[in-house]
Amino acid sequence: MKAVVMNRTGGPDALEIVERPETAPASGQVLVEVAAAGVNFMDIGVRQGMAWTETPNPKVLGVEGAGRVLAVGDGVEHFRPGQRVAWVYAPGSYTDRAMVPADALVPIPDGIDDRTAASVMMQGLTASHFATDFYPVQPGDVALVHAAAGGVGLLLTQIIKLRGGHVIGRVSSANKTAVAREAGADHVIVDTEGRFAEEVVRMSGEGVHVVFDGSGPKTFQASLDSLRRSGTFCWYGPVLGGPGPLDIMSLPKSIKIGYARFFDHIHTPALLRARTGQLFDCIASGDLKIRIGGVYPLAEAACAHADMESRGTTGKLLLIP
Repeated sequence: MKAVVMNRTGGPDALEIVERPETAPASGQVLVEVAAAGVNFMDIGVRQGMAWTETPNPKVLGVEGAGRVLAVGDGVEHFRPGQRVAWVYAPGSYTDRAMVPADALVPIPDGIDDRTAASVMMQGLTASHFATDFYPVQPGDVALVHAAAGGVGLLLTQIIKLRGGHVIGRVSSANKTAVAREAGADHVIVDTEGRFAEEVVRMSGEGVHVVFDGSGPKTFQASLDSLRRSGTFCWYGPVLGGPGPLDIMSLPKSIKIGYARFFDHIHTPALLRARTGQLFDCIASGDLKIRIGGVYPLAEAACAHADMESRGTTGKLLLIP
């Protein structure tokens, strides 16, 4: 089978496509023919040596995708050969044949194509967690969404709007403004320097109810300044680093800060399937639209990484074996 591995820590040139031996699924595993694998910022973090450091190189990148079951191991009851499935957090997904734990799989409904299913797993479940569990958006709430034209940002904007909220989106370039507005952003700010707080407060009146910030330390202070009294700060995106030590008694305006951990939304297989089912239902009804911003052959994973790092892409990037 073909797989994209990193042989060392470094830039996109650390990635290489290789042939690896295929094995039969062990107990609790499912062998899947991959139709599409998702690219995420966490994959870049792994490549740069920020995660998976306990796993020796060479190692296969990627954690999500969609495809068709080829074989199942002992003890697998809910999946069968020929069935279409998607998955999230199965390390080693940049491949044409992935070995996936059955607990990480969900069935794909007939009305959802493979590329759409692969696009919504990591980023869709992340956005769902932010707006329904971490901060349950209420009608009339105003949210600041960073990277509003990215994969998470576009889905998060749509979910906030479905829940009756208003969105101020921040994007890094003017050519992303229309994409963020198409997803439902009520206002869009173009900013690369972290100087957006004054404009956010002006647009929202007294500041926003919640900030969703995965843009790294550069935007931390301005995100704090964008909140109203008792507002909530949702911090994510560990690949870009944290804000450093915080003096909790120095936090302004009785705000609340938290780190939104992806797995808390889907900490059981039943929750994974329920949450994914809700996303699939929203896609099928037309309430949630998936933007695939780039499709690359598996052998061009390095190019996908370089494009994502350039901040020039919008929506979801996929690798196609």
